[in-house]
Amino acid sequence: MSDSARSGLDGVMAAARVAGARGLPPVHLWNPPHCGEIDIRIRKDGVWLHEGSPIGREALVRLFSTVLRLDPDGYHLVTPVEKMKISVEDAPFIAVRVDRDGDVLRFTTNVGDEVEAGPDDRIRVETDPVTGEPRPYVHVRRGLEALIARPVFYELVEMAEPRQTASGEEFGVSSHGVWFPVAEAGAVVA
Repeated sequence: MSDSARSGLDGVMAAARVAGARGLPPVHLWNPPHCGEIDIRIRKDGVWLHEGSPIGREALVRLFSTVLRLDPDGYHLVTPVEKMKISVEDAPFIAVRVDRDGDVLRFTTNVGDEVEAGPDDRIRVETDPVTGEPRPYVHVRRGLEALIARPVFYELVEMAEPRQTASGEEFGVSSHGVWFPVAEAGAVVA
């Protein structure tokens, strides 16, 4: 690893530790100069890699996740003084749990974020045009999404109810009074 990459990684860790002690840092307010790329990749299964090897310390992954930001040119780890681009194969987080509390669906991610689906944190489902496989997501914060893990999506499908819409019958769930379709119109959910 180059000295500048090591310096950048150390800076990200230090900034995240300081900010993490007070909750999520205000990365959306920081406008540091772009300092290049760092060899961190988030695989589509949610595993964070540094220089090709999994980052084994869960606390470090959680720390990095607090300074992650999505800009028009991609994902970056951001501190008040530097911004380094990383690669993300799909979504940076995985929703590994869902709980229903009355009219609220609360998701927990693999990095410990909790988010309640609603007007600001929407659920969306993309369908692969070739395989027909669903790819469900929930918005976590500031443009960052979590891919909803397959077992969690199955729980959502079990909670789904039919509703007549302008495009026909859809199956979906509601949270905070917002309806989220989880199956295409006309799909049969067993």
